[in-house]
Amino acid sequence: MKGADETMLTGDCAREAVENYGDMLYRICLVMLKNSADAEDAVQETFITYIQKSPEFESDGHKKAWLITVATNKCRDMLRYRTRHQTESEEAMYNYAVEKSDSGIIEALMELPDKYRIVLMLHYVEEYKVHEISKLIDSSISAVKMRLSRGRKLLEEKYRKEYM
Repeated sequence: MKGADETMLTGDCAREAVENYGDMLYRICLVMLKNSADAEDAVQETFITYIQKSPEFESDGHKKAWLITVATNKCRDMLRYRTRHQTESEEAMYNYAVEKSDSGIIEALMELPDKYRIVLMLHYVEEYKVHEISKLIDSSISAVKMRLSRGRKLLEEKYRKEYM
């Protein structure tokens, strides 16, 4: 059982992690799940796991990668549940857009298959390098490069077709 000092320290670490990584994790989960309520749940479950496990990290980059991995795994679990239980998804990403001019790109991104959407989000929004993404999604470097290439082409086609 944890002592009072250790519990306070864990709470401070969790609060700091939420402040530093909460928005980023929400964006990733929203892109994966296409549903704001589910994205919020996935982020909350990620931080619950963080508190329960209290992992030790080598660096802030290691902590960030661990949180992204846990969050994407939570999203995959939720997507599997949806597939098995036939739930409806809501197109919520456009509500998260800061500017209306961004919504066309975001809407086009939301229409891409999951495997392209997540690598594009991690690479361009979260600025991960290809080898880092390959570790996060447990895929080869060449597969990530191919998904980035195909994802960019698909995104361009969808955006030009729908929003120009």
